[in-house]
Amino acid sequence: MLTPKKSKFYYACRSNYCSFEVTNANTMYTKEFEIRWSDIDANRHLANSAYINYMSHTRTAFLQDHGFSLMALSKAGVGPVVFHEHVHYFKEAFLGQPITVSLEVSGLSEDGMFFKFDHNFYNSKGQNLAFCEIVGAWIDLGTRKLIGLPQDLLDMTSKFPKTEDYKILTKEDMRLHGRLPKHLEL
Repeated sequence: MLTPKKSKFYYACRSNYCSFEVTNANTMYTKEFEIRWSDIDANRHLANSAYINYMSHTRTAFLQDHGFSLMALSKAGVGPVVFHEHVHYFKEAFLGQPITVSLEVSGLSEDGMFFKFDHNFYNSKGQNLAFCEIVGAWIDLGTRKLIGLPQDLLDMTSKFPKTEDYKILTKEDMRLHGRLPKHLEL
């Protein structure tokens, strides 16, 4: 049994079945995947687009499991938008291998408008294959403008698993990279 460093979980494998046992329910959310033929690229390893899809699937499951169902979001008239994703690749993953993707919340604004999620990818040996931070916000689906979460959804965020370096996000945190749109002159 492995205990990855700086983690709050144990990774256990029995023959071809691997699972995470969370030792503190407030530290990490995980989702398991098996790499399919359609997930690999010309180098025969997990394609970068598959990493993005696995993270999206993990976030959707996480939100669903924490009361942010499609019906609840529709009723509240809000939806999530991604500002940016930064992926750091450490080790290759190959066809047929089981992959576990984790999610922890590393930041939320006080009104819940802004969020930052951290994802890690692990193989069956518990090795960290990749890390990604994703930053985004919630929009009002009618006005298409950024909006804080309704109070009932905001209250549910208290049960989100948080990183050790979790912080309260501000509007300024969303501008740390200083990127602005550069339009074409037509």
